[in-house]
Amino acid sequence: MRRVTLFSTVLAVLISTNLLAQRTTDIKGGKDYPLISRFEGSVIEYYKEVKWDDYQVPLSMMVTTEEKGRFFEKNETVEGKVIRIQYSTSPDNNPAYVYKNYESAFRKAGFNTLFQGKGDDELGDEPGDFCHTFYGDIVQKFGFAYNPQGENHAMIVAKTKKDNNNIYVIVYISGFSNVTLVTQDVIEVEAAETGHVTAQSIDEGIAVSGYVSLDGIYFDTGKATLKSESAEALNTISEYLKAHADKKYFIVGHTDNTGVFETNIKLSTERANAVLNELITKYGIASEQLRAHGSGSTSPVENNSTDEGKAKNRRVEIVEQ
Repeated sequence: MRRVTLFSTVLAVLISTNLLAQRTTDIKGGKDYPLISRFEGSVIEYYKEVKWDDYQVPLSMMVTTEEKGRFFEKNETVEGKVIRIQYSTSPDNNPAYVYKNYESAFRKAGFNTLFQGKGDDELGDEPGDFCHTFYGDIVQKFGFAYNPQGENHAMIVAKTKKDNNNIYVIVYISGFSNVTLVTQDVIEVEAAETGHVTAQSIDEGIAVSGYVSLDGIYFDTGKATLKSESAEALNTISEYLKAHADKKYFIVGHTDNTGVFETNIKLSTERANAVLNELITKYGIASEQLRAHGSGSTSPVENNSTDEGKAKNRRVEIVEQ
């Protein structure tokens, strides 16, 4: 995974006598997160690692209703290690400028941006109420050097993967008369154990949609060779097929959009046939019950612009005929 690198063309030394006084050196123990460089010229005012906690990741602007008050209409609660870093930089680097740098850096590093916005209209509320709702009380479980409630604000929520673990990054940028603050939260979510298809999940998927993705089927990269780890899922699939011997099914292979279209059609067909042949020769499924088909990259379930989306698009499905 490429590192997010931030650059600033403004080089200034902050001399503050007002609201906040920017440090000249990082706070003791402070360090950048390995995948994300700091905005050039900024210093670390606060650093804290929490080994495990939950975190509500905002995925949309804040909304306000009479019934529920202020809340994020779309959000995702994740759990994992939380790292909060609060940086300060010169007010010459206003929030919109710092925001633009982060936006560009995340994009270049291949992060998937889940939500972003600047100003009250795009974030849904003015800084005071926004911070109160998102961060809670000033002294809360992850702490601050300074309350990030400024005069102007911007936010980017991004996601990437490292060692198969999801990494969420929430960057909130706020402006003051003599400093710009960047409050950066990183949540390292450990990958869940790889799931396998179950008889119940096949039953439910077929009943609702007429098909289901066969989790737990693994191939060598770029090949149609089944890995030994697929045995558990194949056994479950065979048991389901035997219990529904009066019905016929397609085994359908899918790929992401990497490479040549014709090659992907060929690979997806070969993988579908590999599953079909394994079920027939090793698990005793009647050949007339199954047919193989390859769809290549023509039926994605996620956008192929991200590694996560590509991974979900590389799949094998069972489809009722």
